[in-house]
Amino acid sequence: MTFKPGEWVVHCTHGLGQIVDIEERVFDTRKALFYSIRINDLTLWVADDENIKTRLRYPVNEDTFHVLFQMLASPPEALPSDRRERNQYLLEALRDGSAESLCRVIRDLSAYRKEKSWSDYDNELIRRTQRTLVGEWSHVFSIAPGEAEVELHKLLAHYGRKEKGA
Repeated sequence: MTFKPGEWVVHCTHGLGQIVDIEERVFDTRKALFYSIRINDLTLWVADDENIKTRLRYPVNEDTFHVLFQMLASPPEALPSDRRERNQYLLEALRDGSAESLCRVIRDLSAYRKEKSWSDYDNELIRRTQRTLVGEWSHVFSIAPGEAEVELHKLLAHYGRKEKGA
């Protein structure tokens, strides 16, 4: 993947940002291209190496988001009750850095909380994944992040309403 300065990208951990610069730097005795990415008041340097596809991606388009909306409102997958198993499962689920993975984790953790309490790790993970998804969502649809967050919670509540009405 080759990104250009000025392009918007989604970082797997920190969310939506803009490529500011590309520099060749020496890291661990070898030269590599690094992308400088501005995310709010944070600047990240991300190496353009074999792992770039799981660290950076372009924001998805509106059509893809409409598919993701359906996923968010669909029945969740059960998560392991054991905290360590759940942590490992969720980390693995997010490994590819995709918007689809973010949505799955948000949906499934939100449903899990209706039955059981979250661990500190669950709390931090959902906060981070929601921030990433909401940032991308608000960018793609040119809406305020608060608006995207309200819509996200409506979609997550949608499944619970269908269940109760059945």
